[in-house]
Amino acid sequence: MALRCFPIWVCCPQTTHLSPLVSLDAKRRRFCFWECSASSSERAVTAIEGEIRHELKKPSGEMGLTQESKSVTFHKDLSMLPKPLTANSLYSSDGDDSKVRISFQGIPGAYSETAALKAYPNCETVPCEQFETAFQAVELWLVDKAVLPIENSVGGSIHRNYDLLLRHRLHIVQEVQLPVNHCLLGVPGVMKEDIKCVLSHPQALDQCVNSLNDLGIQRISAKDTATAAQTVSSSGKREIGAIASVRAANLYGLDILAENIQDDANNVTRFLILAREPMIPRTDRPYKTSIVFSLEEGPGVLFKALAVFALRSISLSKIESRPQRRRPLRVVDGSNNGSAKYFDYLFYIDFEASMAETCAQHALGHLQEFTSFIRVLGCYPMELVR
Repeated sequence: MALRCFPIWVCCPQTTHLSPLVSLDAKRRRFCFWECSASSSERAVTAIEGEIRHELKKPSGEMGLTQESKSVTFHKDLSMLPKPLTANSLYSSDGDDSKVRISFQGIPGAYSETAALKAYPNCETVPCEQFETAFQAVELWLVDKAVLPIENSVGGSIHRNYDLLLRHRLHIVQEVQLPVNHCLLGVPGVMKEDIKCVLSHPQALDQCVNSLNDLGIQRISAKDTATAAQTVSSSGKREIGAIASVRAANLYGLDILAENIQDDANNVTRFLILAREPMIPRTDRPYKTSIVFSLEEGPGVLFKALAVFALRSISLSKIESRPQRRRPLRVVDGSNNGSAKYFDYLFYIDFEASMAETCAQHALGHLQEFTSFIRVLGCYPMELVR
C-alpha cells in the first residue's frame, strides 16, 4: 500500500520563509517534510528506510539545500530485533519446563512428586512438610507452582485441600490424573512371604486391605507412602515392608515384591497444579472451570444455582460442599413457626466449559443472582484419558 505525502506547515513567530528539505517518491515509502526556517542555519534529521540522514541548509535564504551524505546504519539485521509476543507465548511448551520449580507435600518418592513429574518431566521438585507449606512456597516466590491431590476415585475428596484452595489466592492452571500403582516393597533379598507388617499412609493401607489380608500382614500407619519406604530402607529389617510407589522403591533401594496390590484396579488420584497467575482461557481444546460459592436464603436456591448450567447444556463433573467456618450456622425466620438453624455451606463445582466461551460467562452471570459469594478458582485444560 503506497503512502501519501502530506506537507506539514509550522508557523513561527518570526518572519520566515519556507524551504523544501526533502521530497521523495511515495512508492518507495519515504516521507515529505516542509520545515519553517527561522534562522539562516538550521538542521533537520530525516529517518529514511533504516538510515539517519543529516540534511544541512544553505546559509542563504534561497530555495536550495546542500546535502551532507552521512549515513548511520540502524538495526540492519532485523533478526536481532525482539519478536512480538503471540498467543502461544503465554503457554509453556513441553520443552521449556527445565527451570520450573514445583512444591509438593511429602518427601521424594511421594505420589505428589510423581504427578508433578508427569505434568513437567524436567521440573525441579521441592518437598514440603505440609500442604500449607507448599502453598506458601508459591506465594513467597520460592517456587513457581505447587501440586495438590484433591480427590481419589476410591477414597473420595480430600476435604482439607478444598479448604486450602479457598484460604489461599493461588489459581488452578492444570489437572493431572495419576493411576495409582501400590507396590509392596522390602529390603533387598527378601520374599513377600517374609513380610510380617507393612508401613504406609492410612489411605493406601485401606486401598490394599484384601491383598494384605491374603498375605496375613499387619498394617501400621505412617505419615505418607514415601516416608514408609524411607523408614523400611533405614531399618534394614527383613520382616518390615512398605506400600509405596515404584519411584520410592528406586530412590530408597528397595525391592518391589508385588505391584498393583490395590483392591480396585481402576484407582486414580486427581491432582491440581497451582500458580500465582491464572491461565488465560482458550477454546482450542476442552477446558474445565472450578468455582466456589455460597448461596443466598430462599426455597430451592441450590436447585436454581445448578440449573444455570443445565439451561446452557454445561456438564458438571464435580460438586463438593464444605462448612462455612466463619458462619457455620444460619438462622432462618420461620414466622409463626419460630426460627430454624441450618448449617451454612460453601459449594465447590467443576464444570466442563472455558471461561472464554459465552455460555460459561452467561452461566456465571446468572449464578450471581443466587449467591452471596462466588470465586473462580481456575480455568484450565481438561486432561483427556487416552
